[in-house]
Amino acid sequence: MIFSFKRMNAIFQKDLKDLTKNIYVGTSLLMPVLIAFMYGGMEDISIDAHYLIINLTLVAVAFFVQSALIAEEREKNTLRGLMLSPATIPEILGGKSLVSLFTTLITIVLCAMISGYEPNNLLFIGVGIIISSFFYLALGTLVGLLARTVIEASVIMLPVMFIFGFGSFLELFVEKYSILTFVKFMPNIQLINFAEKVQAGSGIGETWSHLAFILVWFIGAAILTVFVYKKREMDD
Repeated sequence: MIFSFKRMNAIFQKDLKDLTKNIYVGTSLLMPVLIAFMYGGMEDISIDAHYLIINLTLVAVAFFVQSALIAEEREKNTLRGLMLSPATIPEILGGKSLVSLFTTLITIVLCAMISGYEPNNLLFIGVGIIISSFFYLALGTLVGLLARTVIEASVIMLPVMFIFGFGSFLELFVEKYSILTFVKFMPNIQLINFAEKVQAGSGIGETWSHLAFILVWFIGAAILTVFVYKKREMDD
């Protein structure tokens, strides 16, 4: 079946309208902005602080908005109609992801302006944040397909926010508890390490491995998402 930008755009427009009507989901955009204002009044904000805000945005917007939009479709039993329509998986998931992606990037730019974050290499940082966004969108889609309601998606968001939003604090315990070594390879930590090297003036040769780790996380989440989506097509 030929990919149709028209069908994907129709799905994008529908989800954009749904988001503007959903006050509950929309309020998730305020959290990272408020935290950015808190840090914005301070001097010499560290990279860790800037990326606490960015990682929280990725969880609260890319992950949660995406999972909530899809969970809402399941709750209203309209997702099944989309699955049975002529639209393909890339069109459906692509159209739904565009809303969350644009909202995430706009929120990150706004937060960076408020907190005063000025990366040394905007292109490198932009690529890192976009790849990270893809991971959280895939994870949000996966949770949305598994959750039966928006409330369930909200409950699942809490541990995800702790692990991926505040996961950098776990690094403090890595040396003491070897079982936490895996924390170093988490996408949020890799993004921080990537940003620190870019800020120090490192080039692609010193930073590509961090992007590669984040990309692997995205590919793994995407594969699981497509698997669950196909299962939902048969089970629902």
